[in-house]
Amino acid sequence: MQIKVINKSAHSLPHYETIASAGMDLRANISEAITLQPLERTIIKTGLFIELPIGFEAQVRPRSGLAAKKGITVLNAPGTVDADYRGEIGVILVNLSNEAFTIENGERVAQLVIAKHERAEWKEVDSLSDTVRGKGGFGSTGVK
Repeated sequence: MQIKVINKSAHSLPHYETIASAGMDLRANISEAITLQPLERTIIKTGLFIELPIGFEAQVRPRSGLAAKKGITVLNAPGTVDADYRGEIGVILVNLSNEAFTIENGERVAQLVIAKHERAEWKEVDSLSDTVRGKGGFGSTGVK
């Protein structure tokens, strides 16, 4: 699948690191380093503008290493880039750690996954089919 892209950053285009990778790393495109204090959030620009085909979305997801080692994650994970959006891709990062974290220009801050999606049509009814779970909500199937 080919996706039209404009790259206004000084960095190479996102790419898959391995043949089996689902996501491509997004890099910060910033003029100076940004320090996120604990519980602080900011939007990190990437310099990338894309044109997705209708029926696809780009999902902006956290990088597991940043999340596990530094407590840095994507606040609205996964963030959705819709097929009709033509603005710059931004990443909403939040620092969930107890220490300040500095983001440098070119740093890999998130990953981008291209995904096909469906459009739903609502069908209003008076009842839904029964299931074993029924109305059981959060934690209703147990923890082990």
